[in-house]
Amino acid sequence: MAGRTLTIAASGAALGAALGAMLLLGGCGGEKPSGPAVTAAPAAGQLTVRPQTVADLKPVPATLTTRDMADARARISGTLVSLAVKEGDMVRQGQLIARVKDDRLALQTGAFDAQVTAAAAEAARANADLARTRDLFAHGVYAQARLDQVEAQARSANAAVAAARAQRGASAELSAQGAILAPASGRVLVADVPAGSVVMPGQSVARITAGPTVVRIELPEGQAGALKVGQAVRLAAEDLRAGAPGSFVQGTITQVYPSVTAGQVTADVTAPGLPQDLVGQRVRANLAVGQRQAIVVPRRYVATRFGIDYAALVRPDGGLSQIPVQTTAGPSADTIEILSGVRSGDILAPAGSGR
Repeated sequence: MAGRTLTIAASGAALGAALGAMLLLGGCGGEKPSGPAVTAAPAAGQLTVRPQTVADLKPVPATLTTRDMADARARISGTLVSLAVKEGDMVRQGQLIARVKDDRLALQTGAFDAQVTAAAAEAARANADLARTRDLFAHGVYAQARLDQVEAQARSANAAVAAARAQRGASAELSAQGAILAPASGRVLVADVPAGSVVMPGQSVARITAGPTVVRIELPEGQAGALKVGQAVRLAAEDLRAGAPGSFVQGTITQVYPSVTAGQVTADVTAPGLPQDLVGQRVRANLAVGQRQAIVVPRRYVATRFGIDYAALVRPDGGLSQIPVQTTAGPSADTIEILSGVRSGDILAPAGSGR
């Protein structure tokens, strides 16, 4: 009985081994799983990367401003009794924007009025004496010497009247100079002297823009040779509210100032559509100071996904690889410069190929 049990166990073990071998052979005999499909690069639109010469742009500090600034200044000392403008107001040349009053001038003008009255009375008396003296001289009563004396007195009295009137006019004109007029047409930038303040002659009570709006750039004096009238300057369109972020506005240098201040050379740049409501705003500007080699491709060869730029690189086997690249704005609106990720001789396919 024991012998039969051992025989059955041995037979079961052999059967299990045979079944395992059959399953193993069946697995080896099936089809192998296929690998990932290779995307072939499209034949049309391929671009061979070649460096080209572009302008070497240097970022320079720039400020939105006007060509000139005009200060409305007090011409006499006294109290600022009124200020009719505030920051941001538009004014025209000759407009009354403030008034300064000095009470002493009114008293002085009154004193000169009294002097005019006294001189006029004296002149009237002298002229009356002259008329009587001429009549008596004609009848032989007075000699020629007496007539000459009276005529001289009359002329002196008339001259005193003219002098008194001139002094009164000067005093009245000095009082009129308390009116502060806008020296130019433009926008008021600063008007920080409150009414009631005591001002002195020559003190500015308001600053007004004058002349056209420009972008003023500064460059170290060692690179002043790069500044030329008529040279193009790239201005960030976003700062000028003239375009989308990353775009730029083409400006032109219209004036280079001959003086050097704190080691900086200044120039004015004009461009179409410069805003006039934010004088003093900083503007990003780029100026060409030379030339360099760069990889520049049309924008259609670079795609942006999740904030990362990608280019479709054609491999030697004809397949495509989506590689990340670092880019910046190109020399024109429809181009882009690749800083890293590809090199000279690489072949690119249009963006989106192989996706």
